[in-house]
Amino acid sequence: MAPHSNSGSGSGSAGPPFVLLHGGRHGGWCWKHVASALRQKGLEVHTPTLTGLGERSHLLTPDIGLDTHVQDVVATFEFEDIQDAILVAHSYGGIVASGAMDRIADRVRRIVFLDAHLPRTGESHGDLVGPTRAAEHVAMAERGGEGWYIPPSDASWYGVTDPEDAAWVNSRTTAQPLKTYQDPVGNTDRAWSHLGMFIECVPSSLQPHILDRARKRHAEDPSFPYHHLEATHDAMVTAPDEVTRLLLEAVNP
Repeated sequence: MAPHSNSGSGSGSAGPPFVLLHGGRHGGWCWKHVASALRQKGLEVHTPTLTGLGERSHLLTPDIGLDTHVQDVVATFEFEDIQDAILVAHSYGGIVASGAMDRIADRVRRIVFLDAHLPRTGESHGDLVGPTRAAEHVAMAERGGEGWYIPPSDASWYGVTDPEDAAWVNSRTTAQPLKTYQDPVGNTDRAWSHLGMFIECVPSSLQPHILDRARKRHAEDPSFPYHHLEATHDAMVTAPDEVTRLLLEAVNP
């Protein structure tokens, strides 16, 4: 199934197109403020929503796995004819983007990881968050998700505490198919070869070993930008202006 993708017009674009990929239990909606700011700069912006999430939650089934979401991203690039893009991934979206890159690398200028998982080939979300968190997700699915989906968490889980923002997030987060967190990602070599920027939200919700991977890359290649952003995990909601500024830097780092 091809994903729904909100986009701006590509005609007369002031720079490369942006594809903003959300994380778990979110949807393309979470990029609303950042996407609007980028479009005001004359840029083409796509905010696909992965199958079973957000406004596509009516499609939620136990069979939806990581490969489904990878195909969503591939379909967005192919059907929207996106070329030379800046692919921005948040949280779980880093795994999806990394898997998709094996098929769309020739359409991507670089990837920006916004407090996102940075997997090696064959790793799953469970591997990246560690056995304790992975077991919590299984327990959440067993308690409130019929054993196969993870119910949405409160906005505070993502560091969104402003009452208005929290209400907005809570009204839109949806369940996550457990299978998407358990499936291993395919070959990620082409994702690593296209790394363009890593943005660590401070405090970050990522495991230290994930951050260490990005820091090591920066240490080995100082031209690879590694930024610390004083914002919570859902920075596109809590600090959209700062996120937009960093994404614009990614056009020509």
